[in-house]
Amino acid sequence: MSKFTLKFDDERCKGCGLCANFCPRKILYLDESRINKNGYQLISISDPEKCIGCAHCAIICPDSVIEVYKNE
Repeated sequence: MSKFTLKFDDERCKGCGLCANFCPRKILYLDESRINKNGYQLISISDPEKCIGCAHCAIICPDSVIEVYKNE
């Protein structure tokens, strides 16, 4: 189990991809198979086990779409 959990507010996401570009582990990507009600591609995580909880993704997101939690 991963030490961290990422939570995405899919309906607020605009698919800009900044979070994916700034992820040091390169585990975030725009998922062409997931679209929100506004027609934007959504972010997905390819390998949650590799997340180091740095929160770069949450910090860089202009719409505060991402929350990072430490698992107990």
